[in-house]
Amino acid sequence: MMWQKHSGSRMSMSLGKLILFAGVLTSGGSALVYYFVQKAFSRSLYYQLGLEQLHSHPEALEALGTPVNVHNLKLPDKQNFVDIAEAQLKIPVSGSKSEGHLYVFSSRAAPFQRWHLDEVFLQLEDGQKIPVFKLSGENGDEVKKE
Repeated sequence: MMWQKHSGSRMSMSLGKLILFAGVLTSGGSALVYYFVQKAFSRSLYYQLGLEQLHSHPEALEALGTPVNVHNLKLPDKQNFVDIAEAQLKIPVSGSKSEGHLYVFSSRAAPFQRWHLDEVFLQLEDGQKIPVFKLSGENGDEVKKE
């Protein structure tokens, strides 16, 4: 028996076209989800606090060179991790002189409470590590900018 196109069918589409259409929709949907996840990270408090520390640290800015560019996180990287109480990010940054990663470690005492920074440092591509911020003191009240 041969397959025949029904003359009354208005929606006949070849299998190849259907697969192509589904592939385009899936790719577009995946790109959109990736974009929204990147936006969610860039708007988070732990991300913003880390970047504020970088932008207010003269030694780190001098090492990178201005202007400083912040790039998208590599989402599959296992060093980017967020749960209900801890967040750690590896943010790619570059400047006119060098590039590297800004490592941001944050935590909060309980869900729905404010995030605070624990440590921020810049690791340049040449291996140089520049401490930007470290929470010090046993009770966590004292803040030390390095």
